[in-house]
Amino acid sequence: MKTTPTIGRVPVRDVRPCVDRGRRPAKAVVGEAFEVTATVFREGHDAVAADVVLRDPEGRPGPFTPMRELAPGTDRWGAEVVADAPGHWTYRVEAWGDPVTTWRHHAQIKVPAGIDTGLVLEEGAHLFARAAAGVPRDAGQDVILEAAAALRDDTLPCATRLAAALTPEVDAVLARHPLRELVTSSEPLPLLVERERALFGSWYEFFPRSEGTPEQPHGTFDTAARRLPAIAAMGFDVVYLPPIHPIGTTFRKGPNNTLDAGPDDVGVPWAIGSPEGGHDAVHPQLGTLEDFTRFVARARELGMEVALDFALQCSPDHPWVHKHPEWFHHRPDGSIAYAENPPKKYQDIYPIAFDADMDGLVAETCRVLRHWMDAGVRIFRVDNPHTKPVVFWERVIGEINGSDPDVIFLAEAFTRPAMMHTLAQIGFQQSYTYFTWRTTKQELTEYLTELSGETASSMRPNFFANTPDILHAYLQHGGRPAFEVRAVLAATLSPAWGIYSGYELCENTPLREGSEEYLDSEKYQLKPRDWEAAAREGRTIAPLITRLNTIRRDHPALHRLRNLRFHRTDNDSVLAYSKRRGSDVVLVVVNLDPHHVQEATVSLDMPQLGLDWLESVPVRDELTGETYHWGSTNYVRLEPGRAPAHVLHVQRPPAAQRNGGPGTP
Repeated sequence: MKTTPTIGRVPVRDVRPCVDRGRRPAKAVVGEAFEVTATVFREGHDAVAADVVLRDPEGRPGPFTPMRELAPGTDRWGAEVVADAPGHWTYRVEAWGDPVTTWRHHAQIKVPAGIDTGLVLEEGAHLFARAAAGVPRDAGQDVILEAAAALRDDTLPCATRLAAALTPEVDAVLARHPLRELVTSSEPLPLLVERERALFGSWYEFFPRSEGTPEQPHGTFDTAARRLPAIAAMGFDVVYLPPIHPIGTTFRKGPNNTLDAGPDDVGVPWAIGSPEGGHDAVHPQLGTLEDFTRFVARARELGMEVALDFALQCSPDHPWVHKHPEWFHHRPDGSIAYAENPPKKYQDIYPIAFDADMDGLVAETCRVLRHWMDAGVRIFRVDNPHTKPVVFWERVIGEINGSDPDVIFLAEAFTRPAMMHTLAQIGFQQSYTYFTWRTTKQELTEYLTELSGETASSMRPNFFANTPDILHAYLQHGGRPAFEVRAVLAATLSPAWGIYSGYELCENTPLREGSEEYLDSEKYQLKPRDWEAAAREGRTIAPLITRLNTIRRDHPALHRLRNLRFHRTDNDSVLAYSKRRGSDVVLVVVNLDPHHVQEATVSLDMPQLGLDWLESVPVRDELTGETYHWGSTNYVRLEPGRAPAHVLHVQRPPAAQRNGGPGTP
């Protein structure tokens, strides 16, 4: 029986990144370098080489990016590539036999030893003549032809003839235009390239309804807009609003999630829908759609985007309950089942049942999303997407991004890894993560190594230091130093990070010991804050947050995730890591203990910083402005509340100094 070969002449195996066996695209943003790797080898001892070939959304192949063997003898090759425009790209690996490299290896052994010298040099001349045919005249063809002529010139010493084929000029031309034999290509893999905000951004969450006045305690979009300049001044890129829709009155929750709401209690914004409207309506006390559009425009004037919460659930008063009863779970007694997460009960919220009319729900969801897109919203934070069918989100995001690829969806999915990864693979541009619960050196190192590795091909983390639902025990018991430490970690470990309003005031009182709920949570009541008094009295870490966001904007290395590298410290309370992008290198050392001074020796992996092992360079602390001189081994002393971290910009010396030239100390 005749069989069809399933492997190429030069095997190309295990190309990565490969998401869901190539059925889903790997992800990048415009200008982001990502590494493509593959196993490449062939029979015998002849040399092989490989390139990565990108093909842009128009189907045009880009320049070939040469790959290198990542570790000698492993057959594992890699190269970093960059896509320069948004859209659906592909990438593949081309491998080939490299006869010139094979000949050079043999010739450098045989010619000095006098073995088959004339034949070896003649073989080289033939190869170089063939290679010259593939080099354009204006790209160095003459250099290769001259090398071929020298190899044939038997009036010259053999060593001279060989040396003519080994010059840097010849190397440079052949690197751009190699002689390739037995070319074998992998199957193309999909790559989705999106705008930079899908990866990098600083988010600030606040409730417009809490930004009222003494005369009118319930805030409006107009009063909330007065808060926007202060948020912009802290350096935030995205203003995220909880649901802004009418809130139901049936089973409305009172303060601290009590069941006996009074007539003046404002209810939970996630209990969406009332006779005034549903997901496409604005809560009357916040204002009108025109007021909201004006709020979005004001944020844009200040350099910020507005992200809107999209919570696909209803209060019992939502118009859908009567218009589309098939969209809800009905119990045997005819009542509609409310939401539960035992032991928690949410009597004021009806979850959606998807299987009776998924087509109708997809259509209505897309209509609602486009309604808010028309008002200027291009980012949606999706509430609890893991409680809805994955295929539903795949259809919705596919339809929205098919016409509007700049729209970003953030998945608020604190759930099992399989669901979180799958939501990322089917379209969500960003995801909440377990960062909140990773507080030790080992936990952070292991989790960030996972997130910045192969996982980064499909899932982009957004590190929120707190949320209206999550006040971690680390913040409850660590006081102001804990808030400072977590801000530094979130802002420098992840390209996307965020805080919920009140974080800058170090609000840390839980509902009860052992609970992650806030006492007097803003989810259930208005929470006015006196921002000016807090600043006057020094009760805010806003200056630190502002500085962190300034550092993030100033340093391209912090705009990326895959470049994260950890460095050794001899103290489990001290974490050290770096990010490098081009010539920009940022090194961060953090005291994870909010209660005690910690000392450590930091041992740097110098090549990861682009430095030689024996180099010593100035490093500037971007938090304090102080400059130190660091080498591979460095002592640090970090004091909570005073200097909880170093965020160091590595000052790379001029090349002449690095190579021992003038000015070297």
